[in-house]
Amino acid sequence: MTDTLRTLLQKHREIVSYVFWGVMTTAVNYVTYLLLTKGFHVYYLTSNVIAWTVSVLFAYFVNKLFVFQSRDWAWRVALRELWQMVASRIFSLGLETGILWLFVEKLLLNEFIVKLAANVLVVIVNYVLSKFIIFNKKTG
Repeated sequence: MTDTLRTLLQKHREIVSYVFWGVMTTAVNYVTYLLLTKGFHVYYLTSNVIAWTVSVLFAYFVNKLFVFQSRDWAWRVALRELWQMVASRIFSLGLETGILWLFVEKLLLNEFIVKLAANVLVVIVNYVLSKFIIFNKKTG
């Protein structure tokens, strides 16, 4: 790795880390969704809610530890972060579910392509909420 690349990565560590863990969270979400819909034949909206739950728990821990490096595990801090993470993810769940419903149910587009596209939007929304609200060191 060149010094320039190393410097660039260090300078933008948080965003690079968020993108990496966002992709991993999306993979957790998508694999869970596929397993449920194709493996267990669970209705796609129900599968989406379950996949969301699994991915939110995964995202909370990787964002806290690796992205925003919130090392404070005091009960009050961790509970506030978790509550805000869940609340923000409920918002993004509604957004994603609404997108799925509109584009799959009403416009009859492919559910797996729509799911992937919706996840891109959700990653962006979740970063903004995480950075400026949930793991904002000024509010902790």
